[in-house]
Amino acid sequence: MQGLGQRVLVIAFDGWNDAGEAATAAASQVRAAGRFERAFGVDPELYFDYQYTRPQMKLDADGARTLIWPEATLWRPTRPDDDVSLWLLTGPEPARAWQAFAAEFVDAALREDITGIVALGSMMSDVPHTRPISVFAGSDDDDLRTHLNLERPTYEGPVGILSVLAATAEQAGIPTAALWASVPHYVAGHTPSPKATLALLDKLEEITGAKVARGELPADALAWEASIDAAAADDEEMTEYIRQLEHTRDTWDSPEASGDAIAQEFEKYLRRRGDGPRGGGHDPRR
Repeated sequence: MQGLGQRVLVIAFDGWNDAGEAATAAASQVRAAGRFERAFGVDPELYFDYQYTRPQMKLDADGARTLIWPEATLWRPTRPDDDVSLWLLTGPEPARAWQAFAAEFVDAALREDITGIVALGSMMSDVPHTRPISVFAGSDDDDLRTHLNLERPTYEGPVGILSVLAATAEQAGIPTAALWASVPHYVAGHTPSPKATLALLDKLEEITGAKVARGELPADALAWEASIDAAAADDEEMTEYIRQLEHTRDTWDSPEASGDAIAQEFEKYLRRRGDGPRGGGHDPRR
């Protein structure tokens, strides 16, 4: 079977890779839509800094307090599908020993006969909330790019654990794709971002062929967008800034737009950036 195969591991981590909690919410939706069992986990003492990722105290069913330690876990479906089944790897981004961390989970993936991996991430970007959320879909694997019409990543710079896991998996012979949703940077106060989560799930379904129930996400996405509309209505500067982003996005998406026109519009947009709120942070795409 071409592409990612029938046993696909979906990876999402809390932290730097997860703007608007879009990636981890997508993984949570996959887990909620099926039945999974714990297949593998690492020793948290080896990989987590408890001052950064603190253990949690929770009450159990009997009212007794229980200490819950942070963990990264590989989940397998209890009843794999005959066509395409999704495994999950979730948890907080580790604080140390990333090479050993990645090696442990890639070894576990090999034991599970995983045929392909999809890493889910999300990042703050200069994009409007009123337009469809764009998702970068890329891979360093030549066959995957050809079969799934993915892009070749060209980013250089700091990366998160997703990139380390993907590189380790590729070296072990597991083809890997990455999906990155662009979350409007000015909506930081409107987290989580269900519209970005929906976009990731749509693209995940497209490239894997696996079906994932959306639950309440479509309604949540509409409410999220409406809440930002309401906030922007009371802020003239934000309203104008969103209008600029919409114009730029529409120009890029226009079928009659030439390369020169897009370049000119992008240059105008960059010149205008000093007049409105600005995005920040590194682009973490591989």
